[in-house]
Amino acid sequence: MKTDTIAAIATAVSDSGIGIIRVSGEKAISIVSHIYCNQKKQYLLNSYPSHTIHYGFVTGQDGKVIDEVMVSVMKAPRSYTKEDTVEINCHGGALMVKKILMRVVEAGARIAEPGEFTKRAFLNGRIDLSEAEAVMDLIHAKNEFALRTSVKQLRGSVYKKVKELRDQIIYEIAFIESALDDPEHISLDGYTDRLSKKVLSLKEELEKLLASADDGKMLKEGIRTVIVGKPNVGKSSLLNLLVGQERAIVTDIAGTTRDILEETIHLGEITLNIIDTAGIRNTEDIVEKIGVEKAKTISEDADLILYVMDSSVPLDENDEDIVRLIQDKKTIILLNKSDLTEVVEEKSVDDLIVGITGKSREDNNVSMIKISAREKEGLDTLENSIKEMFFYGQISYNDQIYISNVRHKEAVMEALESMNQVQVSLDNEMPEDFYSIDLMNAYASLGRIIGEEVEDDLVNEIFSKFCMGK
Repeated sequence: MKTDTIAAIATAVSDSGIGIIRVSGEKAISIVSHIYCNQKKQYLLNSYPSHTIHYGFVTGQDGKVIDEVMVSVMKAPRSYTKEDTVEINCHGGALMVKKILMRVVEAGARIAEPGEFTKRAFLNGRIDLSEAEAVMDLIHAKNEFALRTSVKQLRGSVYKKVKELRDQIIYEIAFIESALDDPEHISLDGYTDRLSKKVLSLKEELEKLLASADDGKMLKEGIRTVIVGKPNVGKSSLLNLLVGQERAIVTDIAGTTRDILEETIHLGEITLNIIDTAGIRNTEDIVEKIGVEKAKTISEDADLILYVMDSSVPLDENDEDIVRLIQDKKTIILLNKSDLTEVVEEKSVDDLIVGITGKSREDNNVSMIKISAREKEGLDTLENSIKEMFFYGQISYNDQIYISNVRHKEAVMEALESMNQVQVSLDNEMPEDFYSIDLMNAYASLGRIIGEEVEDDLVNEIFSKFCMGK
C-alpha cells in the first residue's frame, strides 16, 4: 500500500457554506502545519491533542491569509483511515476549496485517487470490504430502505453473518484435518451424520441470504417497471400522476406516445424505475409501429408490468396481444377510468387470461386493481399490491439481512454450490478429505465478501468506483 500523504476535497465542489479538505497519512499534520497558523501567527498544529478542532488561518507562500478556517486534528489510529488525519473546514465555493487543496499539495501531499481514504481504512483493518462498499451505497442511497440497509451493513451486519457462517465451516474443516492427522485420538465414527445436519443448516442459511438478494437489489436500486396498454387508456396520465408533474403529453388522440419515457419515482417505501411505452395496437403508421416494437422488447426485461386498461372501453384483439406479452411476468392490471361507466369487469379479464394462457390470473402471477388516474385514486392500493407481489406484504427494516450487492450474491451462490457438493460427497460416502476440499471452497467464497479472500485487482476495481474525497 502507498504510504504517502493524500489530500482531496471531501465536500461537493459548488457554492456552499462550508467546504472540507481532508488530508491523511504519516505527514498529514506536519504538512498542514506549514500552511496553517493561529491568531498569534503560530504554526503549532503538531502540539495539539487528537480529536480537537482549532480556529486559525490558511496562508499562502507569501504569508498572506487565504481564508479563516477551523482545523480538525485526528491522530492515528483513532481516525477513519487509522492514519494521522487533518480536515480543513473553510468557506465553501469551488474556487476557495481548490485553492486550499493546492496549498496542501504544495506543502507535500498528493491528490487522492477515487475512494483512496476508504481503501486505506480497509487495508489498515478498520473496516472490512462489505463495510467499505456500504460507504458508497450510503452515498448513492435512493430511498429509505437503501439508506437503512447501507447503515446496517456499515455497522457490520453482513460481516457478522458471514463471519458466523465461516466460523462454523472452518470448525468442520479443522475437525476433519485433525482426525485424519491423528486418528488414534480423534474418531470420525458417526461424524458423517453430524456433518450432514450441519451442512443442511448451513445450506438453509445460505439459501435465506440468496433469497433476499433479488428483493434487496430491487429495494436498493428500484423495481424496473414498464407501463403497457392500448393507446389512449391512460398510461401517460398514470406516469404523470406517479411522477407528480406533467412529464408525458396527454391528449385524446390515440398514439400520442411514440417513444419511451423513463422516470424514477418513489411510491411510499418503494422505488420504481418506471418506463412509459407507446400504446400497443396493430398499426400501419411506421413511426408508431417502431414504438410498439420497442414497448414489446422493453417489457421482456421488466421486473414488473403495469398493464393499464380503460375499463370504459370493451376488450379487443389488442388486449389479447398484450396478455400474450405479459405471460409469466409479474403484472398488475390497472382498470383505469373507474370514475366512468365500467364496461370491462374483472371476470371478463380473468376469462381472457385463461383463454390465452390456459392458466388463471393467480397462476400467472397477475393481480388486478381499480384506479382513476384523473381523480388520483388507487395509488395506496397499487403500493400495497406491489409490496404483496414482491415483498410478501411488508418491507422489513429490522433483523432481516438483505444481500443487495451483485458481488456478494455471486459469492453466496458459489458457497451454496460448494455446500451442495459436500452433500453429494456425503450421500455417495466419499472419503472425508473430499468434504474438506468443498468446505474450504465455501469458506473462501464467503471470505471474498468481507475481503479476506480477495485479489488486489478486485480491490482496486471496487474502490475506483468511489467518489473523490471518500
